[in-house]
Order: sequence, then structure tokens, then C-alpha cells
Amino acid sequence: MTRPFHPRFLWPLAAMSTVVMACAAQDDLETEPLGPPQLTPQRSGTAARLQAVSVVNEQVVWASGVSATVTRSLDGGATWRTSIVPGPSDLEFRDIHAVSADTAFILSSGTGDASRIYRTTDGGRSWTLQFSNEEPEAFFDCFDFWDSSNGLAYSDAVNGELIVVRTTDGERWRRLPRLTLPPARGSEGGFASSGTCLLAQGDQRAWIGTGAGDTARVLSTLDRGATWYAAELPIISGTPNSGVFSLAFFDENHGLALGGSLADTAAFTNNVAVTRDAGQTWALAGHPAFVGAVYGASVVPGMPTNTVVAVGPKGMSFSVDGAQTWAPLATLSHWAVAFASPRAGWSVGPEGRITKISWPATSAPVR
Repeated sequence: MTRPFHPRFLWPLAAMSTVVMACAAQDDLETEPLGPPQLTPQRSGTAARLQAVSVVNEQVVWASGVSATVTRSLDGGATWRTSIVPGPSDLEFRDIHAVSADTAFILSSGTGDASRIYRTTDGGRSWTLQFSNEEPEAFFDCFDFWDSSNGLAYSDAVNGELIVVRTTDGERWRRLPRLTLPPARGSEGGFASSGTCLLAQGDQRAWIGTGAGDTARVLSTLDRGATWYAAELPIISGTPNSGVFSLAFFDENHGLALGGSLADTAAFTNNVAVTRDAGQTWALAGHPAFVGAVYGASVVPGMPTNTVVAVGPKGMSFSVDGAQTWAPLATLSHWAVAFASPRAGWSVGPEGRITKISWPATSAPVR
């Protein structure tokens, strides 16, 4: 069943002439202007919609999508090996986390036992089912990991309770105690668009972006989920189709929450917020250069300024000043994006779309 406007079933090159400082870590630097990256279409070997991408390094990248599809490249995207995960053929793998060339986790989204977590340790030749959701009304949207053994997965709320499961051994998943998380706001949940509504960082921190409730929120933990802090966001929210779709952090304090409204497909909205205090408070930032919602976003590591790429059904856009201003990159639909370095990033989308994103050379900071 396809419900493109329900939060559970989500559904030209230009240069920037100047760079504006956005974060305190760079307040004392001047930088040379940065232009747009190069976009290179690649052959994924599948026509399935790809919704999640995870990079290990500049050579190893995995992606996943609908129809139980997983694809992997070991040569920087020059060639891809696509396979179908054994089991139900209609599973939608909305999130993927790659550990190495051989090991990866995938999360399928759906109501009840359609929400599952699998792991491979042999490059995708075989998969082990680790978790099958037993709560009939739960719907898992995204997951993320601190390392190969420790991670979290997030579901829409059920009966006023948010649901998060955790693994501490990379094999077994258990639900966090109910009182650990704040109560849900109305029908609060997530958006399974790109697998980036939950972000783990460093050794202990994680953030969850919510939507579909009374107001958009970001839930933060400093202790691997033992305790949580909830902060309201100023972005568009308050309807079943609006809220946070994606999270991206430059460091432990400076980050972005991006999203929008599925109902406003042809309009610009207030759909990006920034934090400078690890998610305790948030302020509006500039919106990307494409209309509609942001489905996925990724920080570009190794750039001289706080650079982020955002994608959605209406295109791709980038910012080199911490999301204050944006420039367009593409008008084709993309759902998820991830980077290993300025030279190696990938965006994925409908009809097996994979696009490599590369800044051939970056400008060094000028002191």
C-alpha cells in the first residue's frame, strides 16, 4: 500500500560567490570562495527507488531501497553490485549503515513485522535477521550506530509512547525503558525518507528528529540513550505531514534539522533550523534552493567551511556557510546523500538513481 503523503510512507549548477562564517569555530578565519561540486551519474544496476546511502571511505559505499534492494560499490562507484535480500520481496530498506566492505546493517520500514533489521558480514551474499518488530502499530523510521556493536533504532509513537530499541552487541535489540523517553506529542513519529532522522555521533551522543505531532522536536541524548532531552523547533510543523526529516551535525555542538511539509510540494517553507549548543536550542536558517521538503542531508567532512548538501524530490542544493544561504545543484529527485570526503559523496533516488558528488579541489582557510 502506497501512501506518498503520509509520514510513514514518504515519498542548475550555480556557484556561490562568497562564504559567510556560520560557526564559532570558524569565526576568526577568512576563506576563499567555493564553487559547486561536480555531479557524475552512475549505473546502480537496479530500477528500484533507492532511499538510503552509507559510505565507509572513498571507495566503499552501500545503498538500499524498495523491493528488498541493496547495492554496493568497492571502487568509488565505478561499478555496483546489486542484490535482493532473501525474504519478503516487498520490504522497503529505508536505512542502511555500512561498517566495512563486508559488514552492513539494513532497516526496513513498515507497520508491524515489516519493520526489520538485518546484518551481513560477507558483503551481502547472505543476511541475518536480527530484529523483527512485534508491536503491531509500530513503524520504524531510521537507525544509526556509534560503532559496529552499539546503535539505536527509532519508531513512530504508539499509544502516546515513543519507541527506541538499542543494541550493545551488534546482534540483539531491546526496547529502551518507556520512562527513559519523553511522552509523545499527539501522533508524533518520524519520516522514513532517507534514514537520517536519527543521528549518532562520537561515543555517546545521538539526536532524533520528530514530526507529525503538535510541534517538531529534536530529542538529544549524551549517554547512549539512558536519558533524553527534548527541544522544540521553529520549523514548519503541526500537521501529520510536516516536521523533521533529516539531521546533520558539523561537530558535537553545531548541527542542522531539515524537513518541511509533504503538502507544500511547490513552495518554499521554513524547513531548516540550526543549533549551536548540541540541540538544546534551535533557530531558523535559510531554506535550500529547491521547493518542497528536504528528505535527506549530509555534512561534507574536510571542507574549509561548514558545508552541507540537502536533497529532496525537487532537487539538490548546497550551503558552504552552515545553512544560512544555499545554491542549487540539480533539479532531479534525490532522497538521500552521504559523504566520505569532499571528493567522494553519493546521492540516491528514484529509478535506481545514484549520483557521485565531488569537489575536485577545495580552498584552504586563509588566516
